[in-house]
Amino acid sequence: MAQHTRKGAQFQAVTANRLSDGIVVYLTGEGGWSESLQDAAIAEGKEAAEALLARTEPAVADNTVVEPYLFEVAKEDGFVRAASVREVIRQAGPTVRLDLGKQAELPGVHH
Repeated sequence: MAQHTRKGAQFQAVTANRLSDGIVVYLTGEGGWSESLQDAAIAEGKEAAEALLARTEPAVADNTVVEPYLFEVAKEDGFVRAASVREVIRQAGPTVRLDLGKQAELPGVHH
């Protein structure tokens, strides 16, 4: 499984693509999947992050999601934010029209 986080990342979440429609989803604390990063379970430290990633195995086995991986997040102003441009783009969707789609509604995405 890929990892898109720097080695010393403090906070990490798990993302994947839902197999039924390709939508970006995030692993929640309850073990489900949400389209909102704000619902994501956040792990602090390497061991907690690895344990969080291991919780995705049943969803991969039953073809709910594909290619789950850890990525770095930051907690700012009461929101969880992706730390990398790559994950901000995945979270928001296609970048051709920022006034449409999920990116039109996301806090902290500049238009």
